[in-house]
Parts: sequence; structure tokens; C-alpha cells
Amino acid sequence: MTSLNALQAMSSAHTVDASPSVEPSAGPSRRSFMKVGAATGGGLLATFVLPAFMSVAEAASESTGFAPNGFIRIDRTGVVTFVMHKVEMGQGTFTSMPMLLAEELEVDIDKVKLEQAAPNGQLYSDPLLGGQVTGGSTSVRGAYVPLRTAGATVRLMLISAAAQSWKVDESTCSASNGVVTHAGSGRKLNYGQLVDKAATLPVPTNVKLKDAKDFKLIGKAHHRLDTTGKINGTARFGIDVQMKGLRVATVAASPVFGGKLATTDDAKALAVKGVRQIVKIDNAVAVVGDHMWAAKQGLAALAPTWTDGPNADLSSAELNKQMAAASMVAGAVARNDGNAAATVAASANKIEAIYELPFLAHAPMEPINITVDLKKDSCQIWCGTQVPTFAQGAASKVSGLPLDKVQIHNHLIGGGFGRRLEVDSVVQAVMFAKQIDGPVKFVWSREEDVQHDMYRPYYYDRLSASLDDKGQPTAWTHRVTGSSIMARFAPPAVVNGVDPDAVEGAKDLPYTIPNVHVDYVRHEPPGIPTAFWRGVGPTHNIFVVESFIDELAAKAGKDPVQYRVDLLSKSPREKAVLQLAASKAGWGQPMKSIEGRRVGRGVSVQFAFGSYMSQVVEASVDKDGEVFVHRVVCAVDCGQVVNPDTVQAQIQGGVMFGISAALWGEITLDKGRVLQSNFHNYRVLRMSEAPVVEVYIVPSTEAPGGLGEPGTAALAPALANAVYAATGQRVRKLPISSGGLKDA
Repeated sequence: MTSLNALQAMSSAHTVDASPSVEPSAGPSRRSFMKVGAATGGGLLATFVLPAFMSVAEAASESTGFAPNGFIRIDRTGVVTFVMHKVEMGQGTFTSMPMLLAEELEVDIDKVKLEQAAPNGQLYSDPLLGGQVTGGSTSVRGAYVPLRTAGATVRLMLISAAAQSWKVDESTCSASNGVVTHAGSGRKLNYGQLVDKAATLPVPTNVKLKDAKDFKLIGKAHHRLDTTGKINGTARFGIDVQMKGLRVATVAASPVFGGKLATTDDAKALAVKGVRQIVKIDNAVAVVGDHMWAAKQGLAALAPTWTDGPNADLSSAELNKQMAAASMVAGAVARNDGNAAATVAASANKIEAIYELPFLAHAPMEPINITVDLKKDSCQIWCGTQVPTFAQGAASKVSGLPLDKVQIHNHLIGGGFGRRLEVDSVVQAVMFAKQIDGPVKFVWSREEDVQHDMYRPYYYDRLSASLDDKGQPTAWTHRVTGSSIMARFAPPAVVNGVDPDAVEGAKDLPYTIPNVHVDYVRHEPPGIPTAFWRGVGPTHNIFVVESFIDELAAKAGKDPVQYRVDLLSKSPREKAVLQLAASKAGWGQPMKSIEGRRVGRGVSVQFAFGSYMSQVVEASVDKDGEVFVHRVVCAVDCGQVVNPDTVQAQIQGGVMFGISAALWGEITLDKGRVLQSNFHNYRVLRMSEAPVVEVYIVPSTEAPGGLGEPGTAALAPALANAVYAATGQRVRKLPISSGGLKDA
């Protein structure tokens, strides 16, 4: 997901403006970056802001006002509490963020308590995304300097408090493991003993952060702080919510986008034991029961029928025709170097290609669920959301209650991938809850989740290139055609008709080519909602770019790795990860043969989400055209690593997610209906099918990059190129399983 600057423009799929008014703050001054005072009940409370890419020097810029978005609290027993402004959905923020804080604060990270932040767009606005949002692989990138600075600032104040208590110079005191020690006398005071005095001291204005060589935590492997609860069952996800008087509701919405509820058999549904109520809105119905089984059986008995509306005849074939036609018209120019079109037209050695990528569902393991307790004067919601302020805003608008009367209880998320950046499910749940007394947990079935997702857009790309007599590219054109997520999510980000996310990974082509033209055609598929999907622009454009550059290498008769290396003279970090991945994979050496299968290696390289990554995939294809992934070798330069265990886990997870999408991921429609419904026809990789994934991290002290999405973006082209190496058949349309790779 690209950086966002205007999230207040977001609206839900129900056209409800779901975001509270949030004004982006100017860069804070040194004085406003950190404020320290006494905590309620005693102790030290430090509040700080997380400004975009803010260095210590930049924090000195003058501005007015104070809008902190993070809190450190140290009580008189020495317990450090960090109010977490991000959500945990498997990406490791509940470990990496405390590591940044604890590194400079000099405390044991295992003793840092975490509290999930409540919705507050002023206090907790993400510096890179412009709102209280978890997404875009930005968490560590945005918090790396500010969180460390906050920890270092509080540490210096605690040292100053101790020095004043002992009447010694601060330079003779040091902090470690939550204790301040005087070097001369050996006297010690723990942080809890110092917080009251520290709370009265001025905030230091010159805070020096540690050199990388002095890190004790950052860069070292550390166990996940949320693992224990997930193992012993004490961890609580949104779907785990329980409370006195809670009932459960199952939901069915119109199978056609834009359709309406027509009829229901209420009597049959109410006859099911445990069914308590049936509630309806214009395009959906919910059955409320004492438990999930009663609600599920009641919904089956209800047998709703629908009026399909304007999209009743929509099909994938028709959508494809519309996209192809739209792609014939010149789009908004994203990049124009030289004269690419004329160079290609005049060349005798050129290549043209059309690439297609399908709609994709998120299909997280935890399906959509929202628990609502709506009263006349209050609304409480329990869920897992990546956008708590938007959820709060949506509930406020639908319920008619003031924002401060809506409370969001955010939980661990069992898979977000961008789906929980949306608040359509919150809108729906509150609309239902207006007709219900008492708390109700609304749970979407897997089928409802897949068939009423907000999908990764369908893309239709046209490319052309020309080569000189040595096989080097002289020109490159790339037209991206697809819907604009940013036009809905953050309209001001679309400038001169260019959606910056839609062209990310295409506009910033890393290869040295003298003539480059990239343009964008916005085409909205009728009725189909689109949204972010574990990265959008790069997951689409890296596949297209890295597949097409492979085509150029083949046409030139060059090795795919060397061809890329020769074109990356101005991209040394990309070149380095490419060469590392190729070396570790044994590029150039023959693959071990597999009886009855064709084998091949493929490669990709990218810069996306602030990180440099290259992947080499080893795959095989059997006589029936089924593709097997055996090994994925990944080299990554993500700048300064915080927790290498998280780096590996993120890449491994991204690879598995990417394999599922590349091989089988596809949402298709007929008669306005999504044909896929569950994991039998929206297939995901099984554990027995998982390849070996090797991750090699390039040591670096550069600013950190993101890692939640790059592993997924890099996988598809490397796999497609491996299929070409094995079969000689080029994959230009995903999923790969749709391409017909049987033996000739």
C-alpha cells in the first residue's frame, strides 16, 4: 500500500463517510515532540509524537500545538507500559515496537507491558500514512527514530533524577536493565524509585541515539512477545469475544453487488431452536441466535431471495472485454523519459505483450466478525481492525451517536492483508444492531467472506520494448489499466489522473533504459468494490515488469540474471540482492531432475515498500501442467533490521501467500455472482505443499524498510519465470493454473 496523505476522504462500500475529521499536523517542535509529567496514581508519563521520517534534528522545527500519538508510562514499581498505536495481525509489531523503545530506554523488553491504543486520530496518527492506520509495511519505518528518541529521552531524565538525588554529575551515572548506577560509589536506584522526581524535570533538548554498534536488542533475534498467549489460548482475537447476554448472528448479503433483499421465510427460521430474531437491511439479512449453530441453521431455513439489480448479467468475460477496450486509449502520464513510443515503432527488433491479473480475495483465516452493543446513549464495538478511527467514525455516523459515545475495543487480528482497512462490515453490523437489544456478535461465514470481499483490482497491462543489436533495451512502454483504490480511499493522492499506488513498481522502473513511458488508464469494473491487498501496485507491477524483462532477456539470448545486472548500474542495492540470491540459489548450475517433471529456476528483483529484495524460485511442472514450488531463495536489504526472526517470518509468510495467489488465486463472476466460495475453489497452499524458504539478510545500518508485503510481490514473477525455464511457455496471465501447461 502506498503512502497516504488524505485518509479523511475515505468512505465505506455503503457510501458512508466513515472517517472522523483529522487535520494532518505540521512537524512538531522539539518541545512538543516529548512531554513528561506525573502519571495518575504516581509515576512517570511520557507522551510523544511520531512525525513522518523525523530525525532528531528535524524535530527542532517550530510549530504550534501538541498532538502526541504515543505514550510511555512507568509506575513506582518500575513497570514500563507502552500504549501500542499499531495493531498486531501476525506481522510482529507487538515485539518490534517495544524493542525500539526498550533499546534506548535500557529496560528488559520482556518486562514491557503493552496496551492497545484506543481510537484517536490526533494522538495516534501514523507518520507515513496520515491516520491511525496499520498497513503499507510502514510500522517500523515510521516509528524507528521517534520511538528510540522517546526511550532515550526518558532514560536521560531518569539518570538526571538519580544524579540530583545523589548530588553527583550526570556523566558519572549510567542506566541498564531498568536501574541507574553511580560509577563512583556503586549506588543504584531502579526506575520506579526515580519516576516521581523525573516527572518534574525539564525535557532534554539534545538527545543522542545509540550507534548501531552499541545495540543490545536491535538487530538481535528475539522471541515474539505475543507467542505465549497464542500457544496457551489466552490470546484474544475479535472472534473470541464473550460476555454476558451475548448472542450470535449469521449474515447473508445480496450475492450480486448492488442487489436487494426480496423475500425471506421468517416463520421457518424462527421455528429453529435457539433462533431469537431476524433483522433486515436493504441488501442483507441477519439471523440472531443463542449460539452460532442456531444462527447458522436459522439462516439456512430463512432461504432469502434477492432482486439482482443492475449487475445481474456481469461476467468475467464481459469485464475482460471492457478492460481490453479501455486499455486501447492513452492514459494519464506517470513517467515520460525520451520518446519511447517512437523508438519502439521505428525498431526492427521489438516485443509487445499483454499481461492480465485477476481479482483476488483476502481470505484471512479469521473471517469478518463484529460484536456490537448498541444502546440509546452509547455504542461499544469489539473487533479486529486496521483502522480503529475509521471504524469509530463509521459507527458514529450510522448510529447517530457522537464520536465520544462510540468505543472500539480492538483485538489481535487473525489475518488482515488490507481487508480490515475497510469498514463496510462495521457499517453493516451497526445497521443491524439498531434493531437489536443487547450485544450481538455478527459472524460472516467463509462463503460470505469470500463472496463479499473488497477485492484486489483486476489489471490489464500493455507493454512494448525495443532492443539494439546487442540485445539491450532502447525503449520501454507500459500502460496500466485498472480501478483506482486511491480515488476512493484518499482522493487528493490522485494527481493529474495518476493513481500513485496503481503505478508503483512500474513508474519507478529500476533498469537503465534511455526511453521510458508509463501511463495509467482508470477503469472501474461495474459494481465490484476494490481495495488494498497485501500491497496492490507492487504485487501487480513487479509481476509485470519482472516477467517482461525476462522476456527481453530471452529475446536477446542472455542469461536472465546477468541481463538484469547489466541494467542495474544505477541501482546498486538492487544489484547486490540480485547477485546474492543468485549465488545462494546456485544460479547457473543444473537443477536436480525430478522424474516425470520439467524443472526450472526463475528470478525477480524489486524495490518496494522501502526494501530491496530478490527471489529465486525452483519449480517443476508435471505432464498435466500442475506446478510445484520446491525452493525459494530470498535476499533482502531492508536497511537496519530490528528483529531478524521477524524478517524471516514475514518473508516466509509473504512467499506462501504469494504462491497461493500466483498458482490459484482468482475471483471470477457469472451472472453477477462470485463463483468462488471457500478454500475448495479459492485454493491456498497446504502445509504439505510448502517449499523450503531460505532468507539471506544483507547487513545494513540504513533506515529500515518495510517487510509485510515485499515477499508476496517478489514471488509471482520469479515463479512465472521458473515455469518458463521449465516449459518454454511464458506466463502472461495469472493464475498460473489457468495457463494450460500440459506437455505438447
